[in-house]
Amino acid sequence: MLLLTNLLLATAIGPIADTTLTVRKGQRLEVSSHAGSITIRTWNRDVVKVEGETGRRGEIEVDAGATTISVEASRRHGGPGDADIVITMPVWMAVEADGVETDITIEGCRCAITAETVNGDITVRGGEGSVDLQTVEGSVTVSDVNGRLSAESVNDDVTVSQVNGEVSAETVNGDIILDAITSPGVDASTVNGDIRYVGTIQSGGHYDFSTHQGDLTIAIPENTGASITVNTFDGSFESDFPVTMSGRNQRKKFSFTLGNGSARMTLESFGGDIRIVRPGSRALKSKGE
Repeated sequence: MLLLTNLLLATAIGPIADTTLTVRKGQRLEVSSHAGSITIRTWNRDVVKVEGETGRRGEIEVDAGATTISVEASRRHGGPGDADIVITMPVWMAVEADGVETDITIEGCRCAITAETVNGDITVRGGEGSVDLQTVEGSVTVSDVNGRLSAESVNDDVTVSQVNGEVSAETVNGDIILDAITSPGVDASTVNGDIRYVGTIQSGGHYDFSTHQGDLTIAIPENTGASITVNTFDGSFESDFPVTMSGRNQRKKFSFTLGNGSARMTLESFGGDIRIVRPGSRALKSKGE
């Protein structure tokens, strides 16, 4: 094991990595691997521990700078590399992880997070301030966030739970599940998928849900105050709450008010059904349950 206390120090490690760095508040972690996996865990020590394994001709480069700890998989003769990297870092340390054919997992941090991959799943538990997650051919699963969350996929599901803060969730070919959300603002959209929302509707908040070929199921707590606009072309509308509709075409686009109407909500589906239900409704169960 190599102990590094000197900042501005760079090293390259062979196929098996085991490196420990002493860090200080204000530094951030950047991790990159073209393919393989990135797993980041936390502990209550001001130390970053890098472990990993590469192919026979690969290596893991570790660069300890004044503001950034950089960990990158590479090939010995240049170019991006493939590796399975496991890092344990301080719970406060902001992290940025990226890859191409890479699964990314980040657990237990109280920090800002950015994670981006092309063909891989992203799984995050924890995060504070700003959490930004993007993948193309993979799912996004995130929980226990205190702050602003942006979660995006293209061809898979986005699943979000236990978030306190603004939420933006987007996919094209996948479902969006939002559960146990406490937020003044939620934007969720998909093209070919369903959307399910269970969470607060706060006074003065905005909540926008849109799908083209899918169903919307929105759980609204009792005594909610919201002005709601519904837009559907080839689907039905159901509500567990008494609704008085207004609008030019009450079968396609209409609006109504619950309580004092202080929050704003839009519900749009071209080819699917829209349901407003009470928390605990059977309609909230996932497919296959």
